[in-house]
Amino acid sequence: MVESIGAISLLGRVPVYGVCYGKDLLSKRKAIDVCGLPSADCHGRKFVCGSYLRRLRSGCVRFSSIRCQAMELTKEAYSYKEDGRIPKDFRYRIETDVDRKPGKWPPANKADNPALHNPLIRQERMGCGWLAAIFEWEGVLAEDNPDLEKQAWLGLSQEEGKSPPPGFILKRIEGMKNEQAISEVLCWSRDPVQVRRMASRKEEIYQALQGGVYSFRPGSQEFVNTLMHYKVPMALVSTRPRKYIENAIGTVGFEGIFSVVVAAEDVHRGKPDPEMFVYVSQLLQYIPERCIVFGNSNQTVEAAHDAQMKCVAVASKHPVYELGAADLVVRHLDELSIVDLKNLAAVELTEFGSPEPELEMEEEDDPYPPSTVAVDDGFW
Repeated sequence: MVESIGAISLLGRVPVYGVCYGKDLLSKRKAIDVCGLPSADCHGRKFVCGSYLRRLRSGCVRFSSIRCQAMELTKEAYSYKEDGRIPKDFRYRIETDVDRKPGKWPPANKADNPALHNPLIRQERMGCGWLAAIFEWEGVLAEDNPDLEKQAWLGLSQEEGKSPPPGFILKRIEGMKNEQAISEVLCWSRDPVQVRRMASRKEEIYQALQGGVYSFRPGSQEFVNTLMHYKVPMALVSTRPRKYIENAIGTVGFEGIFSVVVAAEDVHRGKPDPEMFVYVSQLLQYIPERCIVFGNSNQTVEAAHDAQMKCVAVASKHPVYELGAADLVVRHLDELSIVDLKNLAAVELTEFGSPEPELEMEEEDDPYPPSTVAVDDGFW
């Protein structure tokens, strides 16, 4: 059997079994069994011996023909399986979801600013405590009466001789700028001059109905004081004209609390477009991922998420179950703590720039495929 193995498999060349001495990871001398052939290349009918035997010292080679041939037989028997299963370089790679190519690990944190030479400030920016709060005014900080907005639109339609907008239209234009609602949704006019005139008139009707009386919602003042204690910058956004917003802030005594105030004159489009929130984050010099928006409608939630911001919904005029798309839903702001805000602003995969996994539709095989059997007309 041994002679047939040597004659058939290796052209009559008897393998050489030897022992080489090397060092392991602990720098200890260790014997390594090797098995090779004296001939490596074939030139016509002449076999040229390779340099394998020259590298082995005579004192460390032990010949055992039977053992060598048995090892070579085993190697030949499983070689066709190992070629497709084990890579030739034997550098096994652990499959992970993180790309560890040079220069991509660890992933860059958007909150980091290499221009800051103080490492403590850079570390503070990358922590979850570096965040900003963006508030809406009506229904979040101050009490809001949704019926006044509807009455203002109905009064404007009567003055302009337009048909009164139905309820679903009024719900659709909620949170929009007046100019945007008049020209794009209600389609009352396309003339910029007329659109601005009707938008101004509608705001005058609303302010007359409101009467200039503002009051805090329960828990809103305490929450603002908590943010001031932790030195969290705050901004105020509204689709109302700036003069009315500044008048409301002065009435309740909130002057100097908001670092940025963005009104209808500062943006082109209102909610659900994220333009307003993106502009606020630029003025605050905070990345959108570290800005938390406080609103009371699904339009605010949609705009905040489109701007890559977190959103806390206040259930003031909508029930809690209708605001489920928000990151947090509360009835009053004093239900929140600074820890809740830090958890919202915590580092996530989306902050590292990794896109969210997309759902792929899987095609299922139809167990009952349609029949393609043709029926002759003469059969009937």
